[in-house]
Amino acid sequence: MTGYPHEIVRSTHPERAVAAVETPPEGNRKRTRLVTLDDGRRVVVQRTDDPAALAVETRLTREIADRTAVPVPAVLECGRDGAGGYRTVECVAGENLHTRFASLPAVDRRRLARQFGRFLAELHGAFTFERFGDIAVADDGLRAGGPADWSEWFGSHASAGIDALPAPFADLKRALREAVASPAGDPTPRLYPWDLRPGNTVARDGEVAAVPDWGEPLAASAGLSVAKVEHLVADWYVDDPGPLRAAFRAGYRSVRPLPAVTRAERLAAVVRSAVDADGEVTRPGYPERTGEAAVAFHRDRLESLL
Repeated sequence: MTGYPHEIVRSTHPERAVAAVETPPEGNRKRTRLVTLDDGRRVVVQRTDDPAALAVETRLTREIADRTAVPVPAVLECGRDGAGGYRTVECVAGENLHTRFASLPAVDRRRLARQFGRFLAELHGAFTFERFGDIAVADDGLRAGGPADWSEWFGSHASAGIDALPAPFADLKRALREAVASPAGDPTPRLYPWDLRPGNTVARDGEVAAVPDWGEPLAASAGLSVAKVEHLVADWYVDDPGPLRAAFRAGYRSVRPLPAVTRAERLAAVVRSAVDADGEVTRPGYPERTGEAAVAFHRDRLESLL
């Protein structure tokens, strides 16, 4: 066989042949394939038209493995493929936590929520930056390329999210803009992982086995990323998020002090979680809410904060 991903496997594993190729049901902007080699090993092959973004994600994944105890898949190879980029990574055995989290026993959900809190605290302790915004690879590691002023970056970040809200949220936009204006404080820029959530988690035996996707990382206040991860772990899946919030915060505090989170940060976290990169309303929960039910979920959370 020829074509993707066979040519990449020949490059990275020249001694092996491809026995089977699967396309995972979930995915992101990388073209991902699960490849079984002829010796039974499985690897993940990813290809993208944005090699610079893939280089950032790969560098960050490797540094997370080196500097924290957050479980990530090993990056086996990363390179250029014409105008694009590719990489092969370890295929971690387990199940996507998104489909299981809501149905787990409450004690298991709390244990996992605590793990997410601990992971985020480790990342905040390990990765600080001089500026806010998008993270890029530099000669000396990873750097954020946005403004050094928190108010400037946060205003732009929150406003972009409000602008992206579709028509069913139009009546909330004025109040949202007023609520996120002039954020308080002068926080240290810390890693803001965009996708630290059950839907980006491989679980095995009731524990997080790996967090595979670290694309589009940002540098932001610790409070903003606490607000977003807490929203995606607790509010997203259950009707009574209080116990999961408490477990998440306890996990964070087991590593470092929990930062104060402002109302503006919580609103921005919900706004930026409500619409995806294609402008579609996101589908919270599992089974996933769609249509009016999805809109109602996001509106309820925003209205409770306004």
